Amino acid sequence: MDFVGTLPPDALSRAVVEIEKHVSSAGWDQPAQLFALVPTAELLRAEPNLAAQLGAEDASQPLTPVAQGELPGGLEDDNLADALGRIEWPDGVAGCALAIERIVLPAAAESGLSSVESDAELAQLAGSDPHRHEVRMVAAVLREGDRFGAVRLRAHDEDSAVLTGVDLVPTLCEVLSLTFEPSSGSRPGGGVAVEGDDEEKRP
Repeated sequence: MDFVGTLPPDALSRAVVEIEKHVSSAGWDQPAQLFALVPTAELLRAEPNLAAQLGAEDASQPLTPVAQGELPGGLEDDNLADALGRIEWPDGVAGCALAIERIVLPAAAESGLSSVESDAELAQLAGSDPHRHEVRMVAAVLREGDRFGAVRLRAHDEDSAVLTGVDLVPTLCEVLSLTFEPSSGSRPGGGVAVEGDDEEKRP
């Protein structure tokens, strides 16, 4: 299904900003969260009841984020790619987004951790480094290839300080794009229904 012609050029960036604000409203130290991005107009047409639950009463926001339930294997660093690699979106999903918190170190500090062998020790050292930055990243991709990201620093926890851009979180976007790669077990198309137990309500 081709959504390019039906979505405005800023649809993805608006969805990312909405998701980032929604996740940030619950504070820090949250687990990773995955969202399906469904065209609001299509959702209103095919699933009006679900649209109402999600707060998508009109198409003023072109994409409606729908939070997904628990993922296979979780979303920790060690198995992030594997967990996402098991996902196959139905045709009604135009894109997806991931919100995840991480500790970022300066390059000089990272080079000093190269000899650390265990993940637990690495996490402990990174978490205690005085030069660390705690960040929340939101990465999003569309099925056709568009990408967008947002980054919020815990030390500058204001909406006005959130960084956004097309090339801001390229690695996460690349991993997310793999969920739209065809596979031998791809499910048949049709419909826009996605997991609904944990839906995002619009703010």
